[in-house]
Amino acid sequence: MTTGLLFALYATLRPYSTEVGSEGARAFASPLWVAAHVAAMLGFTCLVFVARQAHAGALVDTTVILGVALVLPYYGAETFALYAVGQDALDTGHTDLLELADPIRYGVVQVSMFGVGLMLIAAGVVMLAVRTGGVGATVFAAGFVLFLPQFFAPPWIRIAHGLLILVGAVLLARRIATGTDAGASSGDPQSAAGDVSAAR
Repeated sequence: MTTGLLFALYATLRPYSTEVGSEGARAFASPLWVAAHVAAMLGFTCLVFVARQAHAGALVDTTVILGVALVLPYYGAETFALYAVGQDALDTGHTDLLELADPIRYGVVQVSMFGVGLMLIAAGVVMLAVRTGGVGATVFAAGFVLFLPQFFAPPWIRIAHGLLILVGAVLLARRIATGTDAGASSGDPQSAAGDVSAAR
């Protein structure tokens, strides 16, 4: 559940702007820029523990860990380098410094690491959902499959995406803790047996 909360905070706290001129400088230099992106980094880190707690297997654990390891350097650069650029642009009035944002974000190495990392994370969480079963795991996996596309969406969709991960995380946490989904029928012996097995 903590993972979902962190990604919801990332989506809702992050300043949204055109990222050019004084408006972009204020967005990058905002403490909320740092807070939101740190929340995302912590969310990815917590995702590793979610995979471990779900006991979905070594392949899932390894795939998620590799994906997170590739994604975190990108988030670190975006968080702290763009914050410094924004502050310097505001202090000096040289908003042309914001042109550094594209080289920081979109160099071949960093954007490749980021893209491959997100695809590995999506693959790992999908495998986790298949092995764990349940509505919550499916919703949670959908959030990470959509993680890369949502960057090209307007702010309200990005915020909705963060809330989608939160809902999936809450349902998945319940599934892992009790072996049942919110809508599961307790009167089905086969379902109950499967739920007990999944909880082990």
